[in-house]
Amino acid sequence: MRRFSLPPLIRDSLTLSFLIVCWTVATLAQGVSSTVGPTTDNGLRDYASLYTTTPGTGIVVATVSAEKKNVHLDRQALLQLLNRSTQTATWQTTNDIAQGAFQDQVSQGVFTNVAYGEYDIEVSAVGYLSERRQLQVVNSWSPVQLKFTLKRDPEAVNLDVPDTAISAKARKEVKRGVSALKSNNLKEAEKQLGAAYKSDPSSSDVNFLLGYLYYEKSDYGRAGDYLRSATNINPRNTQALTLLGRAGLQRHDYPAARSALELAVMEDGDNWQPHNLLADTYLHQGNYNRARDEARVAIEKGKAHASPAELVLGEALVNLGNNKEGVEALNRFLQEAPLHPMAGQVRGLIAEIEDHAANPAAAAASEDTGPPKLIGVDPLEALSAPVLSVKSWQPPGIDDTKLNVAADMTCPTGKVIDESGKRVQELVEDVSRFAAVEDLFHQRLDAYGLPIRTETRKFNYVASISEQQPGFLSVDEYRSDKLGLTGYPDEIASSGFAALALVFHPHMRDNFAMQCEGLGDWRGQPTWLVRFEQRDDRPSRIHSYKVGAQVHPVKLKGRAWITANKFQIVRIESELVSPMPEIQLLSEHQVVEYGPVPFARKNTSLWLPKSAEIYFDFRRRRYYRRHSFDHYMLFAVDSDEKRKEPQSKPADQSSAKEEKKPS
Repeated sequence: MRRFSLPPLIRDSLTLSFLIVCWTVATLAQGVSSTVGPTTDNGLRDYASLYTTTPGTGIVVATVSAEKKNVHLDRQALLQLLNRSTQTATWQTTNDIAQGAFQDQVSQGVFTNVAYGEYDIEVSAVGYLSERRQLQVVNSWSPVQLKFTLKRDPEAVNLDVPDTAISAKARKEVKRGVSALKSNNLKEAEKQLGAAYKSDPSSSDVNFLLGYLYYEKSDYGRAGDYLRSATNINPRNTQALTLLGRAGLQRHDYPAARSALELAVMEDGDNWQPHNLLADTYLHQGNYNRARDEARVAIEKGKAHASPAELVLGEALVNLGNNKEGVEALNRFLQEAPLHPMAGQVRGLIAEIEDHAANPAAAAASEDTGPPKLIGVDPLEALSAPVLSVKSWQPPGIDDTKLNVAADMTCPTGKVIDESGKRVQELVEDVSRFAAVEDLFHQRLDAYGLPIRTETRKFNYVASISEQQPGFLSVDEYRSDKLGLTGYPDEIASSGFAALALVFHPHMRDNFAMQCEGLGDWRGQPTWLVRFEQRDDRPSRIHSYKVGAQVHPVKLKGRAWITANKFQIVRIESELVSPMPEIQLLSEHQVVEYGPVPFARKNTSLWLPKSAEIYFDFRRRRYYRRHSFDHYMLFAVDSDEKRKEPQSKPADQSSAKEEKKPS
């Protein structure tokens, strides 16, 4: 089973034992892998040194930068590669690497072992608009290289507060307040941010956060007070100016809204939101020419995101006597948002305009009674509420993933579970011990999923699987130098990668409720999708946390991809059935890849761990960890049974010898 071991925190010690998500890759073929080096196309020549992919697959390299000056993106981006034919997704994150003679930083994500075919790739990052493109993977030797320049998301309120921007005393309260805002716990946020304000009332960021808090509570007066203070302290705080203007619109204080929004437009002319809000302000003040002009700028800057500005433009044009173009603008809003809650009001407004045009006498009579009544549709209501600039820091949950399965295909549930169990039994019987070289990549993340610290390690890794008594399987793992906790990043030792597939072992599977969900696809190979979940009436023997002397069993749920022809488990994802607040474990998402490893002397190929990823939120900290395995050695028959493949950077040789000794 998988174990996480942690040092004593406060006064208790903790051991985490749990299984890792298994992604076993069906398309990993036997034979020599293809290795692709850096190219000189598109200015990408100095990025990564070598990428390796298996025959029949390709490589996708995505380089991400920020808008305006095409500068290095200062945060982690999340990449999703979606197979267009199977609708299966693979996730990756960017890492910073050095390139060129001056060691400039670039943010880059790499997908290897990508089956040939057509894909969509989506790139997203905190505070930026996502970007999506199509691509084709057609060979193994020429990587598909893409450059993305992300634009800042104008609709997202950025709650990031630099540690240097506030006093040390207020910093802790601010972080707690932001966390509460993310969870929409406005009462707790008010408590924490109020304490921060007492400690540091002169912080523009603290005042802004309080302004945002009271805006969310619809207390636009208090929101305006704090936002005004934020802009007085920092006149260039554009998001505070924009939100201040929006609060003024909510209070119908149009002179105050105009003053704030004109400053916001001067400071950040590329953001469509202040242009749109300023156009709305001009519209309510009867300045239709300026409302029209600002609305057009908002539409130009925001494109499809700026559909609410079409309402301002349409109403301004009609009030200027240009009914035809005004109706066209209103219809564009309906085309882009046909199910919007305001769609009925907009259709009614269009009908009113057309009715006036069809009855000139009635229209002339209405003009004699006063100005046109065309601000009954308030464009402010078309805007979505201000949102946090926080995106998911981990892949979608098991039950949040949309499955793409073949229609009218009945799953032979019993056969799939029985045959996959036999494959797992073969693994246990064939492998009494194997070794590998293990690379560990570890990141501690902040509240927004951005890396605070990154560490790497390399180990000689040895594992053994045994059934010491019927029905009880044991997985033992060892690493070079017999490391204590201090040898691991953040003093967290993780293990158990060989064990996740044991969920389907005949002695273990009855502890889980299993359901075949249909015939899907994994990297071009037909696979049965089987969902599993720990049963309440059976013991949890796969996953547990040990706090001091007390063991806390953990219930897992997940999904396995099992090949339709040979019933090999090629992929498994797992996560917690529910959070465990008693040990401050809020979430886990685990992903592991397995691949066929050939052993020449035994004339066989076994499925063994190639890589494993974990995302977990524990004790108010978030972590991302990736283990990669290579250079396997099988100890079932001969200790010199080595896999024939190119050598990687060697691990410590003395440690390797020590690990080969029988235990």
